[in-house]
Amino acid sequence: MVVYSIKDLESLSGVKAHTIRIWEKRYDLIQPKRTKTNIRYYTDEDLRKLLNVCYLYNKGYKISKIGQMCHETIKDKVSEYSKVNLSFKDQLDALMIFILDLDSYNFNKILDQNISQKGLEKTMMDLIYPLLDKLSIAWLAGSFLEVHESYVTQIIKSKILFCTEQIEAKPENHPTYLVFLTPGEEQELSLLYLHYMLKVNGCKVINLGNGVNLGDLNYAIAACKPDYVFTIINQEIKNMPLQNFVDVIAQGLGEAKLLLTGYQTLTPGITWPKNVQILKDLEQTLKHIKAS
Repeated sequence: MVVYSIKDLESLSGVKAHTIRIWEKRYDLIQPKRTKTNIRYYTDEDLRKLLNVCYLYNKGYKISKIGQMCHETIKDKVSEYSKVNLSFKDQLDALMIFILDLDSYNFNKILDQNISQKGLEKTMMDLIYPLLDKLSIAWLAGSFLEVHESYVTQIIKSKILFCTEQIEAKPENHPTYLVFLTPGEEQELSLLYLHYMLKVNGCKVINLGNGVNLGDLNYAIAACKPDYVFTIINQEIKNMPLQNFVDVIAQGLGEAKLLLTGYQTLTPGITWPKNVQILKDLEQTLKHIKAS
């Protein structure tokens, strides 16, 4: 069973801890459990109920009225709203609830509606990345299970792959990008989105996927002679200092250029070869792609 502190509830719901305590005392909305040493904690069911309460509260319901509803009535009211268009904040709150309940139908419905109306790029920037930022708080705090992370990742991955497959290949005079992730790098969604953005901007993409070692990478560079080699480095490179890793790739690039982004590019003391370019964030990365 996952347990939450009141600070966890504050982070996940956006409701201040002292307000949560007031709602507990005045309206009996949720009741914390206590350890043998009298430390308060909350359960999954408490978090679900609080998210539902916040959802209705943000829709204009008075907290006193919500306090008079039973748990099933609150859930039914929220379910009614999931069938109509939702504002940005409503969507984030609703998606959090659907993740906890592993509600694939409604989770997919919100994503599909956004992608249909706004396109994948805007949906990623306006909805999916803010959702992942919110969820990262939960995962870092140990508040969500691995099954929740896997559930969200697989759905978003399927949307990106589907949208990528719908893009027609452009003429051969566009640059070729070879993209990959090193062993242990956990940025598959970002790599897939990078693939989509490159393809939608007319670039040819050779996606080697995850866990690519230097030997295989050098073979691929020699075989397909890309214009750019692109990777994301958030984790430390396994069994090799970053300087050595970059130098080895740079030496085998030929006419290509190595593009790097991720937290490890901030490592102090690295001497970047002339054929290496650092893209400091997602915005700069997307600007580079669109200018290709």
